[in-house]
Amino acid sequence: MSDLEHREAPPAGEEIHLPGPTLLPLLSAISITMIVVGTTVTFFLTAAGLILFVVTTVIWIKDTRRDVEALPEEHS
Repeated sequence: MSDLEHREAPPAGEEIHLPGPTLLPLLSAISITMIVVGTTVTFFLTAAGLILFVVTTVIWIKDTRRDVEALPEEHS
C-alpha cells in the first residue's frame, strides 16, 4: 500500500450549519398561490394571501437573523 492510502483526513475546519425544520416555505408558497388565484376569483382571497405572505416572510427573516447571530464570530 502506498503512503497516500494510509493518510488520515485532516480535521474539519468548521461545523456545517443546517437550519431547523420549518413550515414557513410551504406557508409562503400557499400564500403566493392564494394571491394568484385570488386575482381571478375574489379580492378577499388575494387579501388573505397577501397578509399570510407578509406574516410568514417577517417570521422567516427573524428566524434567519437569529440563526446567523448564533454562528461563531470567526464564521464569515
